[in-house]
Amino acid sequence: MAGGAQQDDDGAITGINVTPFVDIALVLLIIFMVTAKYIVTPQAIPVDLPRASTSNAVSVAVAVSIDASGAIFADARPVTEEQLITTMRDRHRENAEVRAIIAADARVPHGRVVHVIDLVRRAGVTKFAIQTQAEGATEVRP
Repeated sequence: MAGGAQQDDDGAITGINVTPFVDIALVLLIIFMVTAKYIVTPQAIPVDLPRASTSNAVSVAVAVSIDASGAIFADARPVTEEQLITTMRDRHRENAEVRAIIAADARVPHGRVVHVIDLVRRAGVTKFAIQTQAEGATEVRP
């Protein structure tokens, strides 16, 4: 037996273990999914805020909803198509970064949702999101 003529390759790295990378990616995805819910929806903590005559409501998102009958709501108030355009234009004038979060009932035809998106865009608001519910999640109604 020659002392060092044959070397054992047991110590060589032949592949990269991606399991830790996948674990970290999944943890980051879960954290993103949980925090995204709180960013999009207003906080549900009841707080009695003090009153001020000079306060200005600052909101960068307008919740636009379409119920099963096709009626449109802006921030939980029923509106016509013209009122939606006016509301979105006013909010866009107040803050150019305003976003529309569109939530439509599953029974609403696709064309109706596209029409509401068109109304929002016509008002000058180009940033919008379509709210969905995860498959198998239970619906939470206030």
